Amino acid sequence: MRIAFAGTPAFAAVALERLLAAGFDVPLVLTQPDRPAGRGMKLQPSAVKALAQARGIAVAQPRSLRLDGRWPDEAGAARAALEAARPEAMVVAAYGLILPAWTLALPPRGCLNIHASLLPRWRGAAPIQRAIEAGDTDTGITIMQMDEGLDTGAMLLVEREPIRADDSTATLHDRLAALGGRSIVEALELVACGGLVAQPQPAEGVTYAHKIEKAEAAIDWSRPATVIERRVRAFDPFPGASFVLDGEPVKLWRAALAETAGSPGTVLDAGAGVLRVACGVGAIDLLQLQRPGGRRVGVRDFLAGRPPLPPGSVLGAAA
Repeated sequence: MRIAFAGTPAFAAVALERLLAAGFDVPLVLTQPDRPAGRGMKLQPSAVKALAQARGIAVAQPRSLRLDGRWPDEAGAARAALEAARPEAMVVAAYGLILPAWTLALPPRGCLNIHASLLPRWRGAAPIQRAIEAGDTDTGITIMQMDEGLDTGAMLLVEREPIRADDSTATLHDRLAALGGRSIVEALELVACGGLVAQPQPAEGVTYAHKIEKAEAAIDWSRPATVIERRVRAFDPFPGASFVLDGEPVKLWRAALAETAGSPGTVLDAGAGVLRVACGVGAIDLLQLQRPGGRRVGVRDFLAGRPPLPPGSVLGAAA
């Protein structure tokens, strides 16, 4: 089967790698334009583009696929490239652009999306982060036949994955990326032989995973400890939960629930490798932290590199 592929980050690159390993013919890849990154802010290709170029696959990087939008020439060129590629189906994974009607209708077998949630829960941009933040005990991959709605298409294949108590977005992302790669190969093989029946999504249980904003990083110590601990894991690696200590923003990458309590934001214990802070309900132990320009370190090293922090000190929310 000839497959066009549309995707951008590492999550999508894993799926593309699996498709190529399974022997699918991928004549064309769509991915987002190169973005500035790193300290020098030089233009960097997406993970999908880097893989496609390494495999000698043609790449198109339109800023939009809307023929009547701001960049109609780029959309028109992408359409011409897709038509020339003659894909039987298109696989879409974290592409980042809306697919207009002409794109959905172009491949005879339609466009299949690899979505990192158990639809209809967590439609939208940040399903992995929002599942951890909400305290969900499981999530998964849904292979969906795309339509013009936001993750509203019929489901072709669903695979579940438990969310572990210590999962961060980084760890869960990697397992779901691998599961997505396996699932899309299985789905396409079944589609080819007519072995899949599309199931409409249930009308009940719809939730939306809104994009993660940097402003969400600031820790609100008045929230329950369980909520803060989940957000620490959900915001790793981006944007990183943060607070202010002695006027300096500090990133918090790992935390654990503690039994004690006190006034929110108050340091309850700061010695012998322990930094315990009271929350609105309960408390948390801060386990891994990072100063501006520094690296992630355990709490013992963090405390050893600064003046003593007496119990009763109050931590602030990062601006």
